[in-house]
Amino acid sequence: MARNYASVAFTTEVKALQERYGSRKAYAHLEEKVSKTELTDFEKHFIQNRDSCYIASTGENGFPYIQHRGGEKGFLRTIDLVTLGFADLRGNRQYISVGNTVTNPKVSLILMDYAHQARLKIYAEAETVEIAGRPDLADLVIPQGYEGIAERIVLLHIIAFDWNCPKYITPRYTTEEINEMLAPLQEHVRELESEVSRLKKDQQTADSV
Repeated sequence: MARNYASVAFTTEVKALQERYGSRKAYAHLEEKVSKTELTDFEKHFIQNRDSCYIASTGENGFPYIQHRGGEKGFLRTIDLVTLGFADLRGNRQYISVGNTVTNPKVSLILMDYAHQARLKIYAEAETVEIAGRPDLADLVIPQGYEGIAERIVLLHIIAFDWNCPKYITPRYTTEEINEMLAPLQEHVRELESEVSRLKKDQQTADSV
């Protein structure tokens, strides 16, 4: 079951630094705050509309590894209110993230909405599932047309999640978002062009009389 994010993030050393630099008192109440233990419709909608995320895992040598995952919107699926899942598609076959989670299943995710300066942080434990053993999950997480290159299913059992401060998130926009923003302007330009064309025709008619 999901837990309070601060209770996971604020380790002994983190608390010591907060105390040293004067922020401990302000953050102490976050550990005591009752947090949501399941994803709400708001988080589910946010996750469903992401086309990428960042996943951090830790190797048996102690080094962290951060991987960018991407796909069509909704590639990261909500299996239930405390579980996410995605299809692990064939890539460069280094298997760093998958290998790391064999010895340490604990992972951390960051999901970004740059356009709206929003950031969702998730602590989870990863579980690798063979596709043949879970056809129900395969139908849910493998996008159409990708069956041939899906190698496994990765389930993310949520431990804790939290929304991060939007400060310092530089707005960036996808082609789709830019096209949506430009649509009203483009429609207005088309209307003006049509009006100009009509006025030219009217003037030509008037000149020929």
